[in-house]
Amino acid sequence: MPKKSLEILTEPMYYVLLSLLSERCGTEIMKNVEEISKNRVHIGPGTLYTMLSKFLEVGLIRNSANFENKKSYIITEKGIKLLKEEHTRLYHSYLDGVDLLEGLK
Repeated sequence: MPKKSLEILTEPMYYVLLSLLSERCGTEIMKNVEEISKNRVHIGPGTLYTMLSKFLEVGLIRNSANFENKKSYIITEKGIKLLKEEHTRLYHSYLDGVDLLEGLK
């Protein structure tokens, strides 16, 4: 069965949506993703704006402001719902592996 678009988020997508729990412009999103991922996740402008375009298209985020040629974005209720679902999926994936991986030490 083919995977539906955005049914499962990639790691960068997950962190961008987390970042957009507060209103941010593109540069702020890239910096915040690095900060909240403790520099594990880096997103370039091309990847970010492709992602933001897709998120806007499906209603996960919305434009919140446009000042001095800077667009700002914020997550929508639909985006929050998907983010929570993904967080739960990742948490359960983690729990599923804990016992199995603990035995490998």
